[in-house]
Amino acid sequence: MLATLGIAALPAAAFAQEQALPEIQVIANTPLQGSGVDREKIPSTTYSVDTADFQRTYSPNVTDTLFQRIPGVTLADPNGNSAQQEIRYRGFAASPTQGTPQGLAVYMNGVRINESFGDTVNWDLIPTNAIQRADVLTGNPVFGLNALGGAISLQMKNGFTWQGFEQELQGGSYGRVQGAMQYGVQSGNWSTYIAAQAIHDDGWRKASPANLGRFYGDVGWRDDKTEFHIFSSVASTTFGVAAATPIQLLNQSWSSIYTTPQTTRNELAMVGVNGKYALTDTWSLQGNLYTRLFHQTHVDGNDADIERCSAASSFANSLCLEDDGFTRPVPFIGAAALAFRNQFAILDANNKPIPCPSGTGNTCAPVPYGTIDRTDTQSKTFGGSLQATNDDKIFGHGNHFVFGGSIDNGNSAFNANSTLGFISPDLNIGINPAIPGNGSIIHTVGNVGYTPVGINTKNTYYGIYTTDTFDITEKLSATAGGRYNLAKISVLDVMGSSPDLNSDSTFSRFNPVIGATYKIAPWITAYGSYSESNRAPTPLELGCSNPTKPCLLESFLVSDPPLQQVVGHTYEAGLRGTAPLWSGSLQWKAGLYRTDSNNDIVNLASFIQGRGFFQNVPETRRQGVELSTEYKSDQWLVYAGYSFIDATYRFTADIASPNNPMADANGNIHVNFGDRIPGIPQHQFKAGAEYLVTPEWKVGADLVAVGPQFFVGDDANQNPKLPGYVVVNLHTSYQATANVTLFAVVNNLFNNKYALFGTYFEPQGTVKAGLPIVLTDQRTEVPGQPFSIYAGIRVKL
Repeated sequence: MLATLGIAALPAAAFAQEQALPEIQVIANTPLQGSGVDREKIPSTTYSVDTADFQRTYSPNVTDTLFQRIPGVTLADPNGNSAQQEIRYRGFAASPTQGTPQGLAVYMNGVRINESFGDTVNWDLIPTNAIQRADVLTGNPVFGLNALGGAISLQMKNGFTWQGFEQELQGGSYGRVQGAMQYGVQSGNWSTYIAAQAIHDDGWRKASPANLGRFYGDVGWRDDKTEFHIFSSVASTTFGVAAATPIQLLNQSWSSIYTTPQTTRNELAMVGVNGKYALTDTWSLQGNLYTRLFHQTHVDGNDADIERCSAASSFANSLCLEDDGFTRPVPFIGAAALAFRNQFAILDANNKPIPCPSGTGNTCAPVPYGTIDRTDTQSKTFGGSLQATNDDKIFGHGNHFVFGGSIDNGNSAFNANSTLGFISPDLNIGINPAIPGNGSIIHTVGNVGYTPVGINTKNTYYGIYTTDTFDITEKLSATAGGRYNLAKISVLDVMGSSPDLNSDSTFSRFNPVIGATYKIAPWITAYGSYSESNRAPTPLELGCSNPTKPCLLESFLVSDPPLQQVVGHTYEAGLRGTAPLWSGSLQWKAGLYRTDSNNDIVNLASFIQGRGFFQNVPETRRQGVELSTEYKSDQWLVYAGYSFIDATYRFTADIASPNNPMADANGNIHVNFGDRIPGIPQHQFKAGAEYLVTPEWKVGADLVAVGPQFFVGDDANQNPKLPGYVVVNLHTSYQATANVTLFAVVNNLFNNKYALFGTYFEPQGTVKAGLPIVLTDQRTEVPGQPFSIYAGIRVKL
């Protein structure tokens, strides 16, 4: 609405040069690059950010740029490290956190980079200086699985699109040191491009450093008909993921954390080939082949829910997992009662019970028991895509036709275990040899809560798609198409201890799309569409959907009831336009959307600290408004955007949220039809400006205002919200010579205190860890970074 009003108020003189309209902007409407359609003919919302936008944020994180420039993108930080943040677009996530249901499809050079085990997206593996452009597209099932909220397509640089040599050094607050380089050259039909980044950051919170090293390279060849590229990406990253901290500790120190260690290491090696070939003047082929190797290790220190085994069990005076919240069998007598109690007994690696030190009641001394939980995921993915594109006119009318298919095959080996540890007064969890069982890999008799796991999984995703855009008139264009997805997922227990994990699942669906665009005037286009999309449950979700055997998310799998695939139904309508204005160009968008998701998958908390499980719910809805405008000239860049996201549950039922202060005796909360989905702010406003003061000196500012949101776990909307926040950043650059640029950036200029994520935990018993205060408030938050300043130099030859 703001953008529309702004257009209507422009003086007639602004359009005096109507004949000098901007050139057509072509955008790929499939994952494969090399073929595209006029952006104005796409009947849904699209956004693009280019290499200048990524450079302008001076951030090593892809997520920062997407959040700053795209109205509907929200930023969350469940891991507590800026290198491992997640984004949500229209309330759907592309997250590095296993356990977050993923609702966005992400591609790099046409290669799907949602990891095969949990569909996660590891943004830390992507060098930002190698990105040519990032496109965000909605309402297009051609992008395959997970495109419920849309797709993000990253196009990387090559020697044909970027030439020269550039080196950058940057440093500043909290020990950050960052170096980057890129080199591109074209020689006749050949091109070469390489880029590298290395970053070290001590982190402004305790135990939250980040070390990132990443490389991207491309060798290309082309002539009048053919172009192909061999590209590779290699990365190794490590970081402390300090996660959420109880707000009572944050009130004492904004940089405080909870239990440690919490660390993650990611390693990636990917090689791909993509290309295009012009068969005729109107027919062309595009395709790719790739292989991708990914390895992740995760170490997580947690408080252990441990008590003395009941005198009525076979393991009296040994360690047991707390059984609070677990439904007892009826009748709870005799053999049934004994079997129920015995399943919670904790055994060491030799299947021996662990003595409980003398204490009162059901306590053990009390000893501050903790666990060190470790996971190891190794994935090998390979696949390819091939499509044919035709631009023949039909009866004199323009037409763009695409037909293609893809195969993505992933194999993952997943291992996890828990070691019994001891919580020190500084909340670090280590080994105390004086305490029985410390240092032992543990499991429970009933494989509840703690159990070593070793599985192999295989995902094979097939897709066949077609889309056609036909110009009915010079002003009216219609689009129709669809994609058939077939997902085969198998899980195999390789340890022999959990044969009930073995499963083979198949999910299939055809998703259609239909829409139209109409150019009302040279500077305004109307669009509307309907589309469907789906995503299959991941191996992680299939293996962790039993509430009676919850998983340590990012860790354990157990046998479960089967999950159903998620199906999204998306409606969109809006207006957009581009027009010359004064000495520059104005672009604007105003759109409405609604996505109804049947059998949506949600992540619910368990009674066992740090555990959870996945569950289908009947329906969710995400609907809203997106407004944006951008003005560019030789001297100015000015932009503004607003988004309203109304994300709600469309059912009435009790769901698990045992750490919620309003949970009933069974650990449930009552969700009513229309309650809002937590973790998604309704309102966001973003604005910024950049001005060329002199030919050498540039200054700019950016503002983000995010509204309040419900804490994750408050699905019934009964508690106070996580407060909204406003953050202002400044940046400036000065071109000292033709080849040397100096720059500086200030983040969070006014040092506002705000949180990027909030959830609940069970505070009872944490005083035993030697904390200076007794924790009684169940809220935890991941605080946002305070005032920080960075400066650097860029040399370009």
